[in-house]
Amino acid sequence: MNFLCPGDPTVWHGRRFAPCFADLVLGLGGNVVATVAVLALFIAKRNESRAENVRRRLPEKLFVFGIPSFAACLSLLGLIVLVKKKIEGIDVPNHESFFRCSQFLAWVAVLISANGPWSEILSNPIICICWMLKILLEIPHLQYKLTEMKAMAYVMEIVSFSTSITFGLFLIVITAVRKLCNKREVNSIEAPLILNNENSEAENANLVNKQHNVWELLTFKSVNPMMDIGIRRQLDFTDLLELPTELRTASCYDKLLSSWTAEHQKYHADSSLLRAMFYAYGWSYLRLGILKVVNDSISFVSPLLLNKFIKLIQEGSVGMDGYIIAISLGLTSIIKSFLDTQYSFRLAKLKLMLRSSMMGIVYRKCLCLSLSERSRFSEGEIQTFMSVDVDRTVNICNNLHDAWSFPLQIGLALYLLYTQVNYAFLSGLAITIILIPVNKWISTRIATATQKMMKQKDERISCAGELLAHIRTVKMYSWDKLFTQRLNKRRELEVKHLATRKYLDAWCVYFWATTPTLFSLFTFSIFAIMGHSLDAATVFTCVALFNTLISPLNSLPWVINGMIDSFISSRRLHNYLSTPEHCSSELTISSDVVKDDSNRHTETIYDPTAVIIRNLCCSWSSISTVEPQIILRDISLQLQNGLFIAIVGEVGSGKSSLLNSIIGEMSVISGSINSCGSVAYVPQVPWILSGSLRDNILLGKGFDTRRYEEVIQACTLDVDISTMIGGDMSHIGEKGLNLSGGQRARLALARALYHDSGVYLFDDILSAVDSQVASWILEKAIMGPQMKRKTRLLSTHNLQAIYAADMIVVMANGFVKWFGTLDSFLATPYSKISNPDSSSAVSATSSQKNKGPSTFEFNTKDVLDNGSVVDQEEQRDQTEAEGRKEGMVEIIVYKKYATLAGWSMVFLIFVTAFLMQASRNGNDLWLTYWVDSSSGTNNTRFYLTILAGFGIINSFFTLGRAFSFAYGGLCAAIQIHADLLGSLIGAPVSFFDQNPSGRILNRLSSDLYTVDDSLPFILNIFVANFFGLLGTLVVLCYSQVMFLLILVPLWLIYSKVQFYYRSTSREVRRLDSVARSPIYSSFTETLDGSSTIRAFQKEDFFLERFIQQLTLYQKTSYSELTASLWLSLRLQVVGRVDHFIHRCDFRCWLP
Repeated sequence: MNFLCPGDPTVWHGRRFAPCFADLVLGLGGNVVATVAVLALFIAKRNESRAENVRRRLPEKLFVFGIPSFAACLSLLGLIVLVKKKIEGIDVPNHESFFRCSQFLAWVAVLISANGPWSEILSNPIICICWMLKILLEIPHLQYKLTEMKAMAYVMEIVSFSTSITFGLFLIVITAVRKLCNKREVNSIEAPLILNNENSEAENANLVNKQHNVWELLTFKSVNPMMDIGIRRQLDFTDLLELPTELRTASCYDKLLSSWTAEHQKYHADSSLLRAMFYAYGWSYLRLGILKVVNDSISFVSPLLLNKFIKLIQEGSVGMDGYIIAISLGLTSIIKSFLDTQYSFRLAKLKLMLRSSMMGIVYRKCLCLSLSERSRFSEGEIQTFMSVDVDRTVNICNNLHDAWSFPLQIGLALYLLYTQVNYAFLSGLAITIILIPVNKWISTRIATATQKMMKQKDERISCAGELLAHIRTVKMYSWDKLFTQRLNKRRELEVKHLATRKYLDAWCVYFWATTPTLFSLFTFSIFAIMGHSLDAATVFTCVALFNTLISPLNSLPWVINGMIDSFISSRRLHNYLSTPEHCSSELTISSDVVKDDSNRHTETIYDPTAVIIRNLCCSWSSISTVEPQIILRDISLQLQNGLFIAIVGEVGSGKSSLLNSIIGEMSVISGSINSCGSVAYVPQVPWILSGSLRDNILLGKGFDTRRYEEVIQACTLDVDISTMIGGDMSHIGEKGLNLSGGQRARLALARALYHDSGVYLFDDILSAVDSQVASWILEKAIMGPQMKRKTRLLSTHNLQAIYAADMIVVMANGFVKWFGTLDSFLATPYSKISNPDSSSAVSATSSQKNKGPSTFEFNTKDVLDNGSVVDQEEQRDQTEAEGRKEGMVEIIVYKKYATLAGWSMVFLIFVTAFLMQASRNGNDLWLTYWVDSSSGTNNTRFYLTILAGFGIINSFFTLGRAFSFAYGGLCAAIQIHADLLGSLIGAPVSFFDQNPSGRILNRLSSDLYTVDDSLPFILNIFVANFFGLLGTLVVLCYSQVMFLLILVPLWLIYSKVQFYYRSTSREVRRLDSVARSPIYSSFTETLDGSSTIRAFQKEDFFLERFIQQLTLYQKTSYSELTASLWLSLRLQVVGRVDHFIHRCDFRCWLP
């Protein structure tokens, strides 16, 4: 035993395990168990296939080969150092040699298994358990090694243990992923870990080649060309960074859609959107967890190295140990900078993928949701899903990792504090425990306020949408004040709940800022009262640990609040996405039309029956409604192919509902509908797409010159086109703003005729045109040569159409009262519904039929002269592209926001922030003075009193800053909305012609949310960091005069980097705002015309168009992200180098 443990054969030594027992029994035992387990599984599974031809991606290579190789080399290096010491005659304990050898063999076993079916071996739960046991059993070895004063051994032990933890986390992740894959009936874990798809690998290979090398990936060097352009001129979309393959919107959308579809089909009512998100991106997200653990672990390496560094200063330098510790501190800080930016970059990329895919499936749901099912949600609520809830749900990516990381960081920091100040840290811990129920209560109240605020926001956005949709009517009848009052009332209720959130957030800010100060005050006070003396090593190490505790302790309430917001928004989105879709089993669309993407006409295979309706009962309520209000009752019709059917009845009799039931927009309570052939639908209020006149007619269909000309002549659009400056390529504003009512109706009719469908549904389209135009449309379009053998259903009050119909359907109170031919109709009492004087109607119809084309052309010119066509000046492209400012943000913007918040509040905010930082610096300086004082322990009460005074003063000013910021932000938010609404209400109609409603709603929803919530939060952080930086500079200049020598060079470097970045950053942010508006405009436009889109079966066309808009938005967001991290990395590295210079300066003054 003396051979293995000379002088130390015991199990326990002081308050920890004895070194011999820690190495031979615990450390060696853990390594042997892990080695045997890995090799045994390797032997058992070595003959299994391992997909040798599959190339591993960089992350898998790093974890499977890189980490074990590095750790094995590190263990071998430690073993070589021990052998060298023995050769040199230095006494080395044999138990340490055995431990190093076993550690080396464990890593070699892992490398051996990596050459076999590694996914089967390393994802085995037995390996995971054995490896975690190995890590736990190595902790006693780490404890006694960290007490040694040898700097090199100190650094090596920390790196070695961190490597073991990182690999252990990798094992946990792949084990968890494998279990999930088995749950989803995936046979191999290599499916999520390795890209089997050769096309995906080729794309990734091209991407890596394009980015050249890993160094450019780490330093974001790819941003430099964009920044060079940003300095010279204003950026355009073509100057932005190209999207990586994994950020392409189409692939992101397909991945999440397939995952959500599988989730919903499997669990139905119990399905979860968050679970679908995890199945789509879980492996990428879990991989980030490993990176976060490594990054967080390095945060605690610096305090330990700092403790060793200060002890070296106090006891005198031993050889090169001082320089080794200083270099290690510098390298650790620089490595952490790279890990910080890489974690932020990869997490932000994942959020971009989730955001684009979720926006895509929300838009797709809008296309697939029938009007009856959509009635469960207001239009404002659906728009809020896209503008607010998607972002809040995606933010769970930050919060989930922080939710488990922060408690671990807190636990580790508290343990390290225990090693420095013994049980005195419990006083600080008590503060944290007391705050837990307080934070829980605050989080609950914030969640309640958030739900109420979102409800009021939905109603406000819905009301704003109604205002924009009917702005001309509002202006004409001078209803400005009425709508202003309605919007202000909803805004007041929204602000009421926003104020609750803000003031509760202010308490969160207060706890965030004061907890570290109170923690240090109580800890050092109890430590001194216990009779211990404070030395520099203890104080500075504890201060560093307190600073490490700031983020997890104070961010935990924000994380809880963010998770609550994410869960609330995800539930809202889940309810929306789980709604039954349009193509239900009650509606059958027969494929009697052979679609051809070329310019040829489609050929129709005629069926004797076009529409069959049996015992139909329909409602505009959702199918899930307990007692739906039935609109159509017991309707049975069999409509033969090729007939012209007129649907007549009084207003509200159900004519439009019957047409909507045929295209599947109503909920079928009972009965069935069968429509044979493709359907074209023209609603009573025509839906006009923002774009050219030709685009509106084609609606994604191929251009056929002959048919196109025939259609525009039949709909009398040729004369209108001749008056337009741009012809049929003239831009038509949103909702046909620069067209008359008759032109919009004829344009919608032309769209239907061009698509050459089997069944045509016309909802009272003749009411929007005068009698002469109606006669032409009836003769040349509805009953023209193109419509031969087509089934046409027209709901109308027009006498000419009724008497030209083959069959007539009479509707009353939702029932079909009568169905038959014209002759039979004239003999019934129902003929009086449409015409009390049938003889005059017949004569009028016959006289109109006898008119020649030339006579009508003359009348058409008269109509043109009378102004049925909008003037040429109004035909110009009135919709302006969204403008953006150039150069710096003008100072007047900052002044305006300060004025809205109140100059007195701005003054109070700056004063309280300044005094808060001053009291914090005073606290630190007083603590330093206490440590340096040689007065003994008799003045402990005096020092504690002053320290407590600084703590109380700091707490008071922190509370003042938090609530003054909350109040000022609320004042600004209230006034900005009032000014914005006043400007909108007071704007001329031409303003709404030039700006789509989606762009305006973007200002009232997404941008206003930024003003309400994000802007005050960011400004709060900016002010705190500004005064924190100012305070740090003052303390540095006071304590180290030599710092002034490098202050000017540092300022020049920072200024140059900021200038290089700032101009590009502004332009990219402006482009991001410009790219976002078309998304909301398109979404709003689709909401209005979803029934028309579905009737024409153009969902894929509009979805593809939306994906293209999302791709542009994704491109701007990715460029903005990369540029910001480019700056962050460089600023951090410059700061770390500065710290390293100061430490080397300390080393030069060592005795």
